[in-house]
Amino acid sequence: MPSLSVASLLTPAPAAAAVSAASLSVPILAGIAVLGLLAGVLGGLAGVGGSMVMLPGLHALLGDEPPAIHHLYMAAAMVVNVAVALPAARRHAQAGAVRKDLLPPLLLSTVISVLVGVVVSNQVGGDGLRIALAAFIGGYCLWNLIRLARNTPEHPPEAQRTERWRLALSGAATGFVGGLLGLGGGVLLVPMLQLWCRLDLRASIATSSSVIWISALVGCSLKLATLHQHDQSIWLALLLAALLAPTAILGARWGAALTHSLPLRAVRAAITSILLVAALRLAGVI
Repeated sequence: MPSLSVASLLTPAPAAAAVSAASLSVPILAGIAVLGLLAGVLGGLAGVGGSMVMLPGLHALLGDEPPAIHHLYMAAAMVVNVAVALPAARRHAQAGAVRKDLLPPLLLSTVISVLVGVVVSNQVGGDGLRIALAAFIGGYCLWNLIRLARNTPEHPPEAQRTERWRLALSGAATGFVGGLLGLGGGVLLVPMLQLWCRLDLRASIATSSSVIWISALVGCSLKLATLHQHDQSIWLALLLAALLAPTAILGARWGAALTHSLPLRAVRAAITSILLVAALRLAGVI
């Protein structure tokens, strides 16, 4: 039986060896840690999905070639999403903010659709997924600008629309987009629960967190298990996730704390500008 070294486990197949454990120099390792911190802080501050920061950042740090490398970045970001979402879900559950009565239809539809999204993503080339992610981030920036311009009040409890079919559609859309693009899903589920089901923001965030960590776990497990289809290394994806996760978790805590001391409208406007630049970078415009 041939001996295995750590480097051999962490290095992808020769056809996709542009990124390997050996290529992760000290500056690159530091950059990945800072990227995780930035993703966590921005996510905590403005509810921005961590993958929308991590994926453009990984492309900027580690490159775009070969195109299939995007699948590796997706898998790593999806693992980090689980690590960040789980403690948040526990805190919301302990605070009693989760609407447990809404979880069954949300969980079922989200978990099923995230699997479908991952399967579909595996049929799409890395460049196609990268452009689709850029378009999604651009759309999110546009929606965020509209939200900043319109200060929409919370819906009263009697205005809630929590029929099972509404919840199921919200979960299905969230899971599919999350699995397809490698997103955690909260960036989509929270506004859907707010606008489509008319929950208040606190209940939307708390309930979303209880759904997202489970669907993210299911989605990242399938994405990791299918990385070989793109000649990418599961071990390298896990290494990238391990480098990103600690600072991302720390950053999420800092970001959540800063929401109470910073002018959020100005912060969200600045974050929207940053994400717009990231989207243009992903699309190859800049």
